Amino acid sequence: MLSNQTEPRSIARQLVLLFTVCAVLLLSCSLGLFYWIVVRHAFEEDNAVLADKVSAIRAAIKQPDGVNELARELKNPRAGEAAIYWIRIIGPDAAVVAETSGMSRALPISVFPVAHSIAPLVPMSYSDGEKFFSVSAVTETADGHNYTLQIAQDRSVDARFRKEFRALLALVLGLGAIASALIAITVTRRGLRPLSQMRHALERVQPAHLNERIDPKRWPAELRPLAASFDDMLGRLEDSFTRLSQFSADLAHELRTPIGNMLGEAQVALTRERRPDEYRAVIESAATECQRLSGIIDNLLFLARAESAEQQVNRAVFSGRAALQKIASFYEVSAEDRQIAITCEGQADIFADPVLFNRAIGNLIENSLRFTPEGGRIEVSLRQSENNSAISVRDSGSGIAPEHLPRVFDRFYRGDASRSSAGTGLGLALVKSIVDLHHGSVSIESAVGHGTTITLAFPDQGPVKLE
Repeated sequence: MLSNQTEPRSIARQLVLLFTVCAVLLLSCSLGLFYWIVVRHAFEEDNAVLADKVSAIRAAIKQPDGVNELARELKNPRAGEAAIYWIRIIGPDAAVVAETSGMSRALPISVFPVAHSIAPLVPMSYSDGEKFFSVSAVTETADGHNYTLQIAQDRSVDARFRKEFRALLALVLGLGAIASALIAITVTRRGLRPLSQMRHALERVQPAHLNERIDPKRWPAELRPLAASFDDMLGRLEDSFTRLSQFSADLAHELRTPIGNMLGEAQVALTRERRPDEYRAVIESAATECQRLSGIIDNLLFLARAESAEQQVNRAVFSGRAALQKIASFYEVSAEDRQIAITCEGQADIFADPVLFNRAIGNLIENSLRFTPEGGRIEVSLRQSENNSAISVRDSGSGIAPEHLPRVFDRFYRGDASRSSAGTGLGLALVKSIVDLHHGSVSIESAVGHGTTITLAFPDQGPVKLE
């Protein structure tokens, strides 16, 4: 099945075509204007010369015996002189008194306009197929009689000049178009050369060398934003690749521990015959490790769906205080066994997915219980601000060192030795993913020996945009 989408045009071809068309258009306008000026100037000069010739003939006729003198000159032309002006004298009786030799064949009387005696002269064009003429007629009085003068100017040379001039300009236009295309190709290739260099620079970037950059300063000003964007992208890819590598290593470590425990216990149990209660202990231990593996896998699947925008967010408005008390009551038994007090305070409505909200707050309380000593306390507070609802979970545990705070929301990160003895390192990563799905924010404050406070902010009602 053919695709309806056409292949995008080459930028180089578009630039060459556009430059050539614009150059040809500009050259055509320039040559056309030049042609019009030259031809117009020659035409006006010929008309002026023709008008002078008519004036001279009219003045000659007015002289005594001027008609006869002009007739004698026309009947006896100078030998070897080409006729440029063709003159015919028509008497009062409409008979031809005299004319240039051969004029009756080339220029019949009928081709001339109606004679007049009013200046200025208005010439007309005429062609017999071989030559091109400009013809005029005028009435003049001499010896008390009206004579009609028919005068033609041979402009065949001008016609040939215009034809040759047009051919020359067409040749110049064609050569100009070819030159424009060649210049456009050269300029385009030179102008796009930095893009090719940038492509080669990007081709050198490999997964093992994501730390390479293409340095925006070395490129033209037009390509610097693109180079900066590529560098930013490479930075994000390097960070993601590093995180992925660390995540793979951490995941292998997390899965290897329970699998190794189960394998070791099973191998020990099979070395000799055991009592039923000993086999039962081995099976119970394996079930515990399987449960731990199942929890890790469930959390990882949730994080993967959250990052790929497959996690559904069904937001609703509900009472934050009631939801927090319900979550706290679930952990009261565990807290009472260790003499840890859980308190809730504040009032606010929450706009979030109730299931995801319960999971996020539950992870925070569970995390606080894990690292709060006996006799400690966990305070859950709720407050309503202008644009969001904030929930803070504060404990009186051992706290987190400042150098570990920037990475506490990373998967499997358990940099603090005091906090690495339990858990999988996915709890806070899940919390951050849930808050990100709601386009909220999460912050942490901690001091060694004084406890930790984690604050979640859920925006008020608004459209959910999954990314």
